[in-house]
Parts: sequence; C-alpha cells; structure tokens
Amino acid sequence: MSKKWINKKIPEFVRDILRDFCLISCELEKEFNFFEQEKRVHFSFFQELVGEEMSKGPLWRLKDMVHILSKNEKKAPLLAQLIDWSLGYIFHESMKLKEDAYQQNRYRPWFEEIQAQKELPPQIKLTVKELYQVLKQTSESIEREIKRIKFLQFHLRNLFLLYLPHHRDNELLARFFFAQSELVKRVFKPSHHKLLEAIYQPDIAQMYFLAAKSLRKGGWLEEAQKAVEEGLKISPQHKVGLQEAKNVAIELRRLKS
Repeated sequence: MSKKWINKKIPEFVRDILRDFCLISCELEKEFNFFEQEKRVHFSFFQELVGEEMSKGPLWRLKDMVHILSKNEKKAPLLAQLIDWSLGYIFHESMKLKEDAYQQNRYRPWFEEIQAQKELPPQIKLTVKELYQVLKQTSESIEREIKRIKFLQFHLRNLFLLYLPHHRDNELLARFFFAQSELVKRVFKPSHHKLLEAIYQPDIAQMYFLAAKSLRKGGWLEEAQKAVEEGLKISPQHKVGLQEAKNVAIELRRLKS
C-alpha cells in the first residue's frame, strides 16, 4: 500500500475503526454477560472474533487497520498510537480467552468423566484431581482477561473522545453517526452526547449537514434529505445547511424529471 493511497483512505479508516470497535464491543458484551451467568465462554465466539493468519477475524482486521492508521496519522499521532496499542492488547487478551475456552470446552468434560470412574487406582485418581485444579484455574484466568478487556474498552471510549475531534470534517464519520446512532449510544452509553459534543461543538448541526453531503454524493437522496432536516431543526438558519438542502432538492428534482 502506497502512502498516497493510505492518506486518501484515512477518512474511511477512521470511520471503519469506530464502526468496528462499536460492533465488536456489542458482541463482547453479550459474551461477557454469558460468562457472568455460566462462568465459561464460547470457544467458537473467540475463534471467529480472532480468526487465523490466513482467515483473519473482525478483531484481527481491526487491529491491522488501526496499526496502519497509527503509522500515517498526522493530526493526532500520539492518540492514534494509544488507540493502536489498546486495541492490540484487547486482541492479545482475546487470543488468551480463545485458548482458555478451548481448554475448558475440550478437556473439562474429559477430566470429569475420568473422575467419575469408581475403580480408578488411588494414585491416578490423586494425579487427575491435582491436574484438574490447573484446568479449574482457567476460570480465574478468563475472569482476569475479561476485566482487562473491559478496562481497555473504557479507556478506548475516552481516547475516541479525544481523537475524533481531529476528524470533525470527515463526512463518512458524520454519516456513520447519523445512520448508526443507536449502535454508538449502546457502546458509549452516557458519554454518547459527550462524544458528539467533543467532535462538533459549538455546531452540532454540522454533523447532519456533513452526513447529508456524503449521502447525497453516494446517491442516497432521501436519507440525505432526512439528515438535512434533522440539522435544520437544530439550526434553521445555518448557511451550510440551507445550501445543502438546496443541493439535495436539485438532485431529487433531477431524479424525478
């Protein structure tokens, strides 16, 4: 990949990184809730999340994408590097969870089956019992790994609050906020409004007009019109918004003619 190509794609990288972070966070939340109830995790979940060298999962692809961004970010290089490191560590912990889940799912039933044998020689029975203690410790390891991931997710949300204002003119980012507001709310929860304010204050309406412009250029005219209308509700006399409303109207008339 050439530097020129990467620099051209940075707006997409920024949008995709936030989007994938949100999507993966939602899936991790479901799996962590399952652990709270069952004290185990699904091997298949982490296998699909991480993937393999020749078939990378969504977390692995996100890690790679952030790493490329961090090496080419000019507006806020340190923040990009911190995001890169944090997501890389989540990947590291997820790899460990994958291995722990494999041990639990594959070998726990086997150990329990052996221990259930009544005629097992005492020496072997004692050895099996002691070895089983090691396997049982994977539950403690899983709990620690989940806590570390949650800790990293918390700081990543704060890092995005600091980083994304450097990309406030990113039309694709604004379009993502407009189209996927429920997803962002689910991940950022109470800090959702802080995130938008950090990026777009004192002109929150600008987010909608940037989204509308992106949608219009992509040919999504009805969605563009909705975005403009939302922005004009906030700032009815906004010059950029009024101009974008005209642009969308012209394209709609052209489409219908």
